[in-house]
Amino acid sequence: MGIKSKVIDSAGFKRIITRISHEILEKNKGTQNLVLVGMRTRGEFLARRIKEKINEIEGIELPLAVLDVTLYRDDFRKRLKQPEVSVTNITFDITEKNIILIDDVLFTGRTVRSALNAIMDLGRPNTIQLVVLVDRGHRELPIKADYVGKNIPTSQNEEIKVKMNEIDEEDAIYLIDSEK
Repeated sequence: MGIKSKVIDSAGFKRIITRISHEILEKNKGTQNLVLVGMRTRGEFLARRIKEKINEIEGIELPLAVLDVTLYRDDFRKRLKQPEVSVTNITFDITEKNIILIDDVLFTGRTVRSALNAIMDLGRPNTIQLVVLVDRGHRELPIKADYVGKNIPTSQNEEIKVKMNEIDEEDAIYLIDSEK
């Protein structure tokens, strides 16, 4: 696998978080009834950053939950011999809330579908709005993000690698050639 290009650097990453946070506030007319749900792993870190930015803008601390969709995936039995299941940490009632569901990359839509199933097992929210850092296309399901950091169309032999300083010691998004 070879790096084709660095698509977003650290400064661009920060601008995306700021823009998405403002878009969330604008679309929802503030923070009333909003909760953030980050999908493990990078979605969790993005959710924390969006929470911090909204707190900086509005002075409001939104509830934050972490969702692990491993057991809801339609491919987990085929792909994973020993699935790594993490903890879902939702400590508040999501019924009648406006959920901001956050993930790093939107590709086929299957992970988001899994998240929607998991959320509906926990309650009946008013709305679920999807935030993704990168939308790379190639949808297999009719799922569209409400907030997109960057659209990066890819070919089938390309991947998107999101690096975040919480894990990788840098904030960057790379386009990777998976055939090299």
